[in-house]
Amino acid sequence: MRTPARAVAAAAVLTVAALGSVPAHGSVPAAALDASSTAIATDGFGPSPGPTSTATAPQQPAADGGSFGVRLLDVPVSEAGDPRAGAYIIDHLTPGTVVHRRIEISTTAHQPLKVAVYPDAAVVAGGSFVPQPEHTVNELTTWTSLDQDAVVVPARGATDATVTISVPKDAAPGERYGVVLAEVAQANPGTVSQVNRVGIRMYLSVGGNNPPAADFTVDTLTAHRDAQDHAFVEAMVHNTGGRAVDMSGALTLAATNGSLTAGPYKVTLGTTLAPGQSEPVRVVITDPVPDGPWNATIELRSGLLDKTSRALITFPHTTGVSAAATAHAVSLGGHLGLITGGLLTAMALGAIAFVFLRRDRRGSGM
Repeated sequence: MRTPARAVAAAAVLTVAALGSVPAHGSVPAAALDASSTAIATDGFGPSPGPTSTATAPQQPAADGGSFGVRLLDVPVSEAGDPRAGAYIIDHLTPGTVVHRRIEISTTAHQPLKVAVYPDAAVVAGGSFVPQPEHTVNELTTWTSLDQDAVVVPARGATDATVTISVPKDAAPGERYGVVLAEVAQANPGTVSQVNRVGIRMYLSVGGNNPPAADFTVDTLTAHRDAQDHAFVEAMVHNTGGRAVDMSGALTLAATNGSLTAGPYKVTLGTTLAPGQSEPVRVVITDPVPDGPWNATIELRSGLLDKTSRALITFPHTTGVSAAATAHAVSLGGHLGLITGGLLTAMALGAIAFVFLRRDRRGSGM
């Protein structure tokens, strides 16, 4: 186990007013924010955490006009010279290692505050660190736990929680991303309820001699018809990683002309590929379908891996096999943004805070 030291690097400050105004230093007035805005405020040390400043908890609205925040208390001795390590959970671990990091949750509210704490997935995409929708699972979240699911923070006080990261002995090399979230749900009268979250980023690099992580590509999609006029599609899958993969998933069809769609049709289970192997994965089309052409979209999964690919295919008019169509990966960029329908995302240097405004269907009549 690596020995933690008290954090000395700064996290940037993000303060969002619940009601009225807040102090001008490192803050954002309530009037400056709405459901689609993004606000970033610094703590006076510039865009990067300073090595001699004190870590400050980012804030989000809490009850009675107060706010709550979270900060990291521990950094590994080996990372003490890295200013980022005072703001984020950063570590390089070998498989089989277990580490603990303390966090502090604080509030300025005048009454005790119940705060849920849990790990969530994140990705790095488009030059940004992007938290995923709440309770999204990835490898790092399955390795991460907290000593309690919720804490009660005393009025105008603070309390600690411990984050434990247990790296499996068979973990593959590479860096994983996540966020430790503190969450307060507020039941507001009327049709809108609010959930406020603040969080601390996690960057975990795994070393050692284990093989690379599992990975695969979908190279082609080929359309078939058999002698009984049954249609099926075969996806040629290549295992490009260092682990065996067991394929599952589904395929959908969308006509290139008009609005006709078909599916989803489940992948025939049982295809397993060792590293370096390529094999077809079959999808049986259980409906009578025209020849096409079709935009065929296949989503394949193996464990936590989930990939979507697309190709233009046409089924043979009689018994036979069409030419293999090159498959192209479908970008997930459209799914990575968190500002969707009443979402306030606000990122600070040392944490990510975001607010969901959820409309109550019963109250809105939807």
